[in-house]
Amino acid sequence: MNATPATPAPTRPPSAQKSWWAHARYVLSDNPFTLVSAVMFLLFVLIALFGQSLVPYDPMASNVGPALSPPSAANWFGTDALGRDILSRVVVATRIDFTIAITAVAASFVIGGLIGAAAGYYGGWIDRIVIRLCDMVMSFPLFVLAMGIVAALGNTVFNIIVATAVVNLPFYIRVARTEVNVRREAGFVEAARLAGNSDARILFVHLIPNALPPMMVQISLNMGWAILNAAGLSFIGLGVTPPAAEWGIMVAEGASYIISGEWWIALFPGTALMMAVFTFNLLGDGLRDLIDPRRRT
Repeated sequence: MNATPATPAPTRPPSAQKSWWAHARYVLSDNPFTLVSAVMFLLFVLIALFGQSLVPYDPMASNVGPALSPPSAANWFGTDALGRDILSRVVVATRIDFTIAITAVAASFVIGGLIGAAAGYYGGWIDRIVIRLCDMVMSFPLFVLAMGIVAALGNTVFNIIVATAVVNLPFYIRVARTEVNVRREAGFVEAARLAGNSDARILFVHLIPNALPPMMVQISLNMGWAILNAAGLSFIGLGVTPPAAEWGIMVAEGASYIISGEWWIALFPGTALMMAVFTFNLLGDGLRDLIDPRRRT
């Protein structure tokens, strides 16, 4: 009896053999701005995680140096009106601002993406109700709406996160709805439907992954806005309460000293805030290229 020759295992195409890390390296090397923004983002994350243990002084301690002293070897960013070290406060403030921004944007991304995908897939009265609710939220100036929510609920970190997530919801709902709506009758969706896949599987396996690239760009833009929103609420007294170290509070405290010449009190936290927003705005294109399935071929 002749033995049947073993059939060689099919080899994967070169595009499938490319790992996720190889694709990430390609995206970072292809766009130098993406590499710069990724390095800056990693730096901010490390500061947020380990900054508390790296600062030279306790950010809450007063009289660590002469009050209102300019930048020096002992206090690199100078001191404020209470003699607190501004460098220590700027570094520690990174954690609370990033916590607010990341938590709020993650909540609005997940909730808004699911609601928008369902509205785009099913259409009908579900779609009409969702869109009218989005229009109602977006009819208010978003910062004013966030102010109203925090003023009604109280100025705690949790309520700031809730307010920021609520005002960001319409962006993700609209993006997810549009991306799912234009693909729900596509050939690959019809094939999945004829193969017996449930609506939930079609949404989560076939449609939502194709909506991720534009939503990832929206995440980076909303992260910058969320940090600005948290700092703006703190600046007007509706955000994080003093004496906590937060960029908006520090800018507000230093604003009254600019005229008298103590520029460093507001400059350094304002610069940190600007750099964080700049980083997230640059990061958007890189995230889109990293997630987009078409860039993997």
